[in-house]
Amino acid sequence: MKKIFSLVIIFISCTVFSQKVPAVNKTSFSKEALAQKITSQNGKKLSVSEVLKQHEGKILIIDFWASWCRDCILALPSTKELKEKNPEIEFVYFSLDRSHEQWKKGLEKYQIAENENYWFDEGWKNNFNNYIDLNWVPRFIIVDQKGGIAKYYAISPTDPEMQKTIDQLKNNSL
Repeated sequence: MKKIFSLVIIFISCTVFSQKVPAVNKTSFSKEALAQKITSQNGKKLSVSEVLKQHEGKILIIDFWASWCRDCILALPSTKELKEKNPEIEFVYFSLDRSHEQWKKGLEKYQIAENENYWFDEGWKNNFNNYIDLNWVPRFIIVDQKGGIAKYYAISPTDPEMQKTIDQLKNNSL
């Protein structure tokens, strides 16, 4: 009986606390989402649009993470493998850490400070995150060479659809 009760509790926990897959796979960003301000490592505030423009013509993966997120930390080695397998694509990290200090410490602790990193200093709920239906991290979005959304929802860099989407985008640019 204890085993059954334990299994029921685990099932309920997984159901309640798991990511909810968005009902609609969006293929572009709204004007309001693109206007959202985000802070760079050097403290400069940029709009998400400005960040995306820096990668125009390239395949870009946005990795939403936080230093307090166990699954995010566990995904970092797989993200590194994905980068090594696809050196021509670019990555940016969008942090949902609760404070600037926590974010900076996380960058150093998890050895990703040398990457392109940004922090949502306005917190989790903002125009960009609301638009993309962000309800959990980690989360990955693939942006195509024209700034559109090629893969709207992935929760792991090992998701086979991630590599499939990357390969399709690479083939389209040849």
